[in-house]
Amino acid sequence: MKTLKSGDKAPQFKALDEQGNTITLDDYKGKKLVVFFYPAANTPTCTVEACNLRDHYKDLQAAGYEILGVSADSQRKQTNFKKKFNFPYPLLADEHKEVIHAFGVWGPKKFMGRIFDSIHRITFVIDEKGVIERVIDDVKSKEHAAQILASS
Repeated sequence: MKTLKSGDKAPQFKALDEQGNTITLDDYKGKKLVVFFYPAANTPTCTVEACNLRDHYKDLQAAGYEILGVSADSQRKQTNFKKKFNFPYPLLADEHKEVIHAFGVWGPKKFMGRIFDSIHRITFVIDEKGVIERVIDDVKSKEHAAQILASS
């Protein structure tokens, strides 16, 4: 797994969000962007993480951040996840894993003695020029917004 690092240029991407809107990196040109990758919608840890960002969304916006969640879930699963928890930010339905692979967050994981390929829970903080400012690879789901804000 070759994950992007601080100082790397964020990859250009184009994917559909939960509503079928096309989202690209260029949509965030001139803005600070947080792209958080999570393994699966409606799972306990992913829900806690996404809700923490929802609960601190105004603080993140006040610090100048836009938020974008990404998983390999279908558009339908992302729509249900967003509606159920009232997320104010888009969720990309990256079923073909194009964005996931572009950022380098797909690879082997170990869980309960099993090794399998999956999405790693990693967050990228991207500056206004499209450069990765920070990579948070030790995401604490209950404190994720604070982790992001600590760098601003």
